[in-house]
Amino acid sequence: MRPTDLARTMLAFLVLVLLHYTLRPLLGWHASPDFLLIALLLVSIRIRPGNAALLGLLMGLVADSLEPHAFGAGALGMCLVGFGASWLKAVFFADDVVLNALFFFCGKWAFDVIVLLAAHQMTGGALLVELLVWSPLKGVVTALFGLLTLLILRPILRASAT
Repeated sequence: MRPTDLARTMLAFLVLVLLHYTLRPLLGWHASPDFLLIALLLVSIRIRPGNAALLGLLMGLVADSLEPHAFGAGALGMCLVGFGASWLKAVFFADDVVLNALFFFCGKWAFDVIVLLAAHQMTGGALLVELLVWSPLKGVVTALFGLLTLLILRPILRASAT
């Protein structure tokens, strides 16, 4: 990655991290967008799978340190999603709106499934409702905000993709 591409990608990354810790708490939605995951996915498609896994691990550790109720579950989820996103984007690279929406949706849903199962804090019906109702809804909201992010940051990200 060229230095200018790296700077553009880091700018987009920092904007999304800032949105995660400023806008997301203001929304107060149960199914709020996960800007950290959007940032991870946007960077993961531009780097190698091992680096994406390391970035996901570090992001997950930082996020888990702020919410220590299930420390490590978010780090595991971000690590696996970052690795998978980098690997999948290398195999199936396309600049299609529907494919990008599906990419964000599946990334968020996979992250939630990993975190919920690794945290061991829910069982039975509550876990099923979270996995089959709230997690897909969070995935849809994250996919919509991810597409909006791609639309807004297109001039910055397009230049770094070439």
